[in-house]
Amino acid sequence: MTLRVAADNLTASNPAVALALHKLDPQPLQELARRCEQAGAQLLDLNPGYLSPRFEDRMAFLVEVVQEATHLPLILDSPSARVLARGLKACARPPILNACTLEEEKLRDILPLAAAHGTDLVLLLLDAHSFPAATLEGKVTLALELRQHALDAGIDSARLIFDPVLPNLSWPDAWRQAGAVVQTVRLLSSGAVFQEEARTMAGLSNLRSGLRRTYPAAVEETCLALLAGAGLSFVLADMLQPELMKTMRLIHQVI
Repeated sequence: MTLRVAADNLTASNPAVALALHKLDPQPLQELARRCEQAGAQLLDLNPGYLSPRFEDRMAFLVEVVQEATHLPLILDSPSARVLARGLKACARPPILNACTLEEEKLRDILPLAAAHGTDLVLLLLDAHSFPAATLEGKVTLALELRQHALDAGIDSARLIFDPVLPNLSWPDAWRQAGAVVQTVRLLSSGAVFQEEARTMAGLSNLRSGLRRTYPAAVEETCLALLAGAGLSFVLADMLQPELMKTMRLIHQVI
């Protein structure tokens, strides 16, 4: 499988993005989208953060203004089916929906939404309490359960993308958990779990979120190389890190 890179810069955790969404100011969002595309992004992950019912239209606004600036495919990133639905209505072409977990509300609301619109869907390997499994065995078990729920909802297996959840490096046993993610990607992408190759995704920025002064960027670069070698399909990454993008270009020359 060819590794595709999605920019995760258009997130409300970025103060500039949050302010632009609050003010309904398209210019900073469009400028950032163009910068990500110029840096080599192949997709854009749009994450408006938590939105109360009063502000759910912010997802549609984000989709509309980004589509004016770029034709890159979109990933709509929200834990709320209502927010995802608002974004879907504004999309010029089907996006990827990110994400569904084993939480009852998400199974009930997000799976039918993806099935009805025929979109690709990220299955985030989190349990019914929104906790990740720390081990390879636990992650594979979650993948099997989530896949079955998706199939039962009428979603074709070819539309599924599995995210084993990279840990933040502040978590206990984070390094071992990161290793379990690489192992999970290798098993899923090889066809060893489902008897068919499965697409996978990893949020690389999770590793150093809030810790960029503690850990060097080389941590992300090394993890990216390991995941690429394991057969990763999509990586969510900060496109504005020049060294990381240099590593990405080198990887693309090899795989």
